[in-house]
Amino acid sequence: MAPLFYTIFMARQWIIPDVHGYLETLKSLVDYQIRPSSSDTLYFLGDYIDRGPDSKGVLDYLMSLRDRGIKARFLKGNHEEYFADAWRADQNLGTFLGIRKANPLAKDWYRYGGKETIRSFGVRHIKDIEKKYVDWIDQLEYYIVLDKFVLVHAGLNFQIEDVFDDKQAMLWAKDFQCDLSKIGGRRVIHGHTPVSHEFIFDMVESSRFEFIDLDNGVYYKGQKGFGNLTALEINEMILLAQPSLDG
Repeated sequence: MAPLFYTIFMARQWIIPDVHGYLETLKSLVDYQIRPSSSDTLYFLGDYIDRGPDSKGVLDYLMSLRDRGIKARFLKGNHEEYFADAWRADQNLGTFLGIRKANPLAKDWYRYGGKETIRSFGVRHIKDIEKKYVDWIDQLEYYIVLDKFVLVHAGLNFQIEDVFDDKQAMLWAKDFQCDLSKIGGRRVIHGHTPVSHEFIFDMVESSRFEFIDLDNGVYYKGQKGFGNLTALEINEMILLAQPSLDG
């Protein structure tokens, strides 16, 4: 049994999956449930934007954490990549007969929650969003290797020799078969694909699972077993769930 002093003062490591623009839910989870100390670290798994009502607010909140003395590391999700690519494509669009040319990337992005993100920034076109947000997204990590876990947004491609060579799989994978020998026996923790709270609890409680999917679909409000923003503390395997608070 660990000494009492160590148990009380051990730095905690919290993993938080897909936020999707749900600012009030995120703030409640971090500020009132987790309440991180200066020795704790928060790891975010990506998909901070789209679908929810305040993607700008979420980005501003995350970008402010380190200024508040909170240790945090951030992964890139497929929604961040989609947004940044669409923003870049929109910068150099010309006009034809006085009409602004279409941006196919932005059009697709709007279908998957981009419209809500544009609205949260109070602009008409994606090009009008400040560059500092794209710069922040561009420096996000694709994966994080910890002592017992590998953190990634979506998944890993275990069909290749070096699983960390496939960034596309890290952002977009929906199904993968683990070969933990390729990642030093570590388990995979990811988000991206919403699963029920019961299944998340089972994955956390049982070591027979080679992966833990933490995404409970915060935007699935009112759907039984879904609609929470979760957080997992990986030293003591504490699972938290914050029901969606955003309108």
